[in-house]
Amino acid sequence: MTVDHPIVHPLTWPRGRIVALAFVLLTCLPALACTSPAAGKLIDFAAVETPAPKVTTFDGSDGVLRLAVAPVYSPQTTLELYQALADYLGKHLNRPAELVQGKTYDEINDLIRAGGVTVAIVCTNAYLEGQEDFGLEALVVPQIHGETVYYSYLIVPADSPAQSLADLRGKTFAFSDPLSNSGRLAPVYQLQQMGETSETFFNRTIFTYSHDNSVRAVMQKLVDGAAVDSLVYDFMAAREPMVREKTRILARWGPFGINPVVVQPRLDPALKERLRKIFLTMHEDPEGQAILATLGVDRFLSPDATSYDSVRLMRARVRHQP
Repeated sequence: MTVDHPIVHPLTWPRGRIVALAFVLLTCLPALACTSPAAGKLIDFAAVETPAPKVTTFDGSDGVLRLAVAPVYSPQTTLELYQALADYLGKHLNRPAELVQGKTYDEINDLIRAGGVTVAIVCTNAYLEGQEDFGLEALVVPQIHGETVYYSYLIVPADSPAQSLADLRGKTFAFSDPLSNSGRLAPVYQLQQMGETSETFFNRTIFTYSHDNSVRAVMQKLVDGAAVDSLVYDFMAAREPMVREKTRILARWGPFGINPVVVQPRLDPALKERLRKIFLTMHEDPEGQAILATLGVDRFLSPDATSYDSVRLMRARVRHQP
């Protein structure tokens, strides 16, 4: 890049020139402050109207239906379970479809906040976090075995002598994700009721970043215990008998409102309603029924906000833990 005119830095000026310039500025500034083109005319700032910021909507990622799924399951399992759902939604919206995965629940929330995905399936605690943070909206919830709730299972290796959470003091423990309800918030809340924190109670903690990874860590005795989503554990146990043979459930905490399907609050209202209708009627056609069966879901229903009150209570109490 060529500079046409030389630049003289003020620090290279003679000292006398700097002093003279400072005198001129000090002399002129008061006059500039007191003088205006319309002398004597005051502006009433109370009467000045500032336009409200324009609230814009978006129609979902440049015409592509993007379904994000929080890492409740490991990436490969998520792909196997949810790609068909993404394709189904895209087909009914006449859009190309993509399945989006993130490494953490927080990454998925960030994608939703930025409008990078059209619709997402998130953990209960991540939903409440997003609701507080940017108005994340629950669109529908899955009904599984006739219920719209789930639990946190405290699990240990099948031959562990532990009989309760108290017996895991000084042990190694697996959480799933920092924003997980069943995989972190629920056990941390239980420790709080005992006057403990995870730092004071366990010798070591790890994050596995998916519930099936936590289950396998217990099965392989990489950790002494873990807290996992009951739906994931039961789903795995139904497909893999070794899960129940190598692990044992010590406690069941809950029930909690089930993980919802969510959308960004600025999503185009018409698209939002189309999505809601597709989910609510999936169980009425053979293709939708087959996808629901693969996911272990009966059907989708409208959400009940009060079903998340118990998690809201835990969030509030853990947040204010001394």
